[in-house]
Amino acid sequence: MRSFAAILFLLAAAGPASLKADLFTFEGFPDSTSLTTQYPGLTFQNATILSSGAVGGLLNEFEFPPHSGVNVVFDDGGPMSISFASPVLSFSGFFTYAEPLVLAAFDASSSEVGSAVSAFSSNLALSGDTGSSPNEFLQVSFAGGISSVTITGDPGGGSFVLDDASITTPTAVPESNSLVLLLTIAVAILAFRRRFV
Repeated sequence: MRSFAAILFLLAAAGPASLKADLFTFEGFPDSTSLTTQYPGLTFQNATILSSGAVGGLLNEFEFPPHSGVNVVFDDGGPMSISFASPVLSFSGFFTYAEPLVLAAFDASSSEVGSAVSAFSSNLALSGDTGSSPNEFLQVSFAGGISSVTITGDPGGGSFVLDDASITTPTAVPESNSLVLLLTIAVAILAFRRRFV
C-alpha cells in the first residue's frame, strides 16, 4: 500500500508546471487616463496614461518614445507601484527615464525580494546620457512569488515612462502523453508487486 501511495505522489508531482506571460501595452486608453484596476489582477498607483503627440496626446515622444504603439504610462505624483492579486514569478518592462530608476520587488509580507537599477542617470532619446538609448529593459524575478513592485525615479514623480510591461505566472498544464505513460508504469509496478508478494 505504501508503494501505491508513493506512485500517486509521483503522478501528482509529475504534472509539469509551465509559465504564462502576460503583456500590457497600455494601448486603447485615452490620454491622461488614471490607471488603477483596468487590468484584472493588477492594481496601479501613481500611474497615468500618456499618448503620443501624433494622436493629440500629452506625451513628448521626442524624448520619451513609446516602445510600441502610441501609449505609455508615467509616474504621476510619486513612485509607481503595481500590486498583483496573485503572486507572479517576474515583472519586466521598457523604461525611458530622466533620473536614475530603481525597480524593486516585494513578497506578500512586503519584504524586498529583488531589485534592478537603471544603467544610466538618464536615457532620454535626445538629451540622455552618452551611450544610452530609450526604452531600457528592466526585470525582477523571484521564484517565491512577487506580490508587488515599486518603480522609483524622482520621489515627486514625472520622471519616467513605462511601456510593454510583462508578468510571468506559473500555470499547471498536465501533458496527457506523460500522464498516460506514468499511469501505465504505475499499473505495471502494482501488477508486478502483487504477482511476487
